[in-house]
Amino acid sequence: MAERVETESRKLLGRLRDAMAGDDPGQARLDKITHLIADSIGTEVCSIYLFRDEETLELCATEGLNPESVHQTRMRLGEGLVGRVARRRQVGNTADAPNARGFRFMPETGEEVFSSFLGVPIQRLGDALGVLVVQSKDAREYSADEIYALEVVAMVLAEMTELGAFVGEGSAMGKRHSQPAMLRGTIAQEGVAEGHIWLHEPRVVVTNPIADDPHRELERLKAAVEELRVGVDKMLALASADKEQAEVLEAYRMFANSKGWMRRMEEDISNGLSAEAAVEKEQSLARARMGQASDNYLRERLSDLDDLSNRLLRILTGQGKDTGADMPPDPILVARNIGPAELLDYGRALKGIVLEAGSVGSHAAIVARALAIPLIVHVERATLEALNGDHVLVDGEQGIVHLRPDEQVASAFRDKMAMQAAAAERYVSIRDKPAETVCGEVIALTMNAGLMADLPSLEGSGAEGVGLFRTELQFLIRNQMPKRSELSALYARVLDAAGGKKVVFRTLDIGSDKVLPYMKPNDEPNPALGWRAIRVGLDKPGVMLMQLQALLRAANGRPLSVMFPFVAQFEEYTRAHALLDKAVERERALGNVLPETIEVGTMLETPSLAFAPQKFFETVGFVSIGGNDLKQFFFAADRENERVRRRYDTLNVSFLSFIERIVERCASTGTPLSFCGEDAGRPVEALCLAAIGLRNLSMRPASIGPVKSLLRRSNLVEVRKVIADARHRGEMNVRPAIMEYLRQQG
Repeated sequence: MAERVETESRKLLGRLRDAMAGDDPGQARLDKITHLIADSIGTEVCSIYLFRDEETLELCATEGLNPESVHQTRMRLGEGLVGRVARRRQVGNTADAPNARGFRFMPETGEEVFSSFLGVPIQRLGDALGVLVVQSKDAREYSADEIYALEVVAMVLAEMTELGAFVGEGSAMGKRHSQPAMLRGTIAQEGVAEGHIWLHEPRVVVTNPIADDPHRELERLKAAVEELRVGVDKMLALASADKEQAEVLEAYRMFANSKGWMRRMEEDISNGLSAEAAVEKEQSLARARMGQASDNYLRERLSDLDDLSNRLLRILTGQGKDTGADMPPDPILVARNIGPAELLDYGRALKGIVLEAGSVGSHAAIVARALAIPLIVHVERATLEALNGDHVLVDGEQGIVHLRPDEQVASAFRDKMAMQAAAAERYVSIRDKPAETVCGEVIALTMNAGLMADLPSLEGSGAEGVGLFRTELQFLIRNQMPKRSELSALYARVLDAAGGKKVVFRTLDIGSDKVLPYMKPNDEPNPALGWRAIRVGLDKPGVMLMQLQALLRAANGRPLSVMFPFVAQFEEYTRAHALLDKAVERERALGNVLPETIEVGTMLETPSLAFAPQKFFETVGFVSIGGNDLKQFFFAADRENERVRRRYDTLNVSFLSFIERIVERCASTGTPLSFCGEDAGRPVEALCLAAIGLRNLSMRPASIGPVKSLLRRSNLVEVRKVIADARHRGEMNVRPAIMEYLRQQG
């Protein structure tokens, strides 16, 4: 029986290929295909439904239904049996369709006389393209062999659709990757950019889904799988010292040696598919399961299988990452995800970045902020929709990607960019002027940095210094722990580039969302509340001492400012300071030049530190409020969770009152205080922070101009009164009152 099915399947695929070989237009090809399938399977009806948009299916060809219903019958995703197959991306098989749950009566088709129904999703690598349907008058369920044969056919149809074989009139048969598309995501780095798509991993295109010689295809598959296995074994040998990486690669090897995976691909080839198409068919099924899996472990394993399938496809097709295409002069990078080292390889050549995965706190986001490149994450279907060279607009202010935009959208976007450029010109005129308010208060504006590439912005932005230098980036972009000499040389270059302006070095802030590639990750239920930052430093004093020594040597007689991250209580600060004292004594004993002065401070990122004993505020050299973490702990709202992170506003009265309390405590002891975080770079938020007493704000370089511009036009006495009045009226948030005040000021 199996042999008969294989033979019949190969015959059908052979007939399909012959039908495709002619110069017929897309509609004629679809009509031929439905006739061939109905004839080969022995059913009265065969229909092909394709998506005309993300939510609507359209009947594009049929054998057996009313021909006048073609291109007239449409249904929403999830509507009717066809819509349910499309939504679930699973086979629908019933002997009594008119009485089946979800059946939708469509009188124009005449399908009510057909009892049996089999619907198979047409999908490619998780991208749903349509549904293939067969129906008959006999009340019967279709066999597993018949279902399998149709899945093979659906796979071929998906490839043909991707290659543009069915292009015709109407949206459902329009050329793929040619229509404008608007994709939404989450803002990880603000900014706007126009450019052309550059795919980090170019799409593998299968141009030969049907094969004549199954024995030859089996040989090609076995040779490619063997090459894949050898490659995985080599990677495993190189990673043997890294237990965590080795465990991941062991999972890879398990899949590469999976008999079930190999058997399914061999069956696909026996049924007439090429080796490439067989791999992609199994990959598409894995992607569909991955999209439905709720278990994280299962999703990770399916993701491993997906990655292995990509590697295998590249071996079979010879389509490596280097496709021969030239990167456009204005590249917008599109990828599922990307690591910090890979992103740094691209550097400032990129105009924008669009990721399907990622997060606002990911390593890639940190690097993108450092390079001031607009970044949008969680953009679904980005890698499926985009092609190399496509025109694209990235709106990092709204979290929108305009792919292949029409001229009207592009024109409006360019107007927006021109307005921003004009504003930037205005900011240049005040670059060297102080951020002095109308009431005579001067606010120090410093910048955040983490790479040498940031330092040129110190001069261009008008920043008065570096209020936060993130030292962890140098650890994150390497595959092994950097040497003390390397760190010392880097920190020295940073101080040289600052040209005498103050640089505040934050010690290693890892853990939570920042896991070193060479450090064993901890499976923590709440990593943001777990083993991170200063907690790691105090538990691993050798690493912290090494970094502190590097900083002391880099100073080489110059003033040094060191800041400890995520201090939750006074005792942690004293222990960290003791390690610094130890490092100083070691350097003195070695006869090395010590810094002229050493200023030691801490970030206030936990509410607990705001209530530390008075002795802490008398002892600490300075305090910098880490607004990003402090806000998430204050409101108990994970800043990586899109469902909650936007619910709570910095200008909430309770949060502002809390910040005021910190300002008062620091003022009482004369402790220098600054505010560092995304909110410091937002003009309205910065204005309110200045109004409640903060006199030092640290932000990304691009924000200094807009913040300074607003501060120089504002009276903090008036703004403080607006805040006080809103609080007195019992308002939960001062933003509406502040915005009304600013509108009145013009």
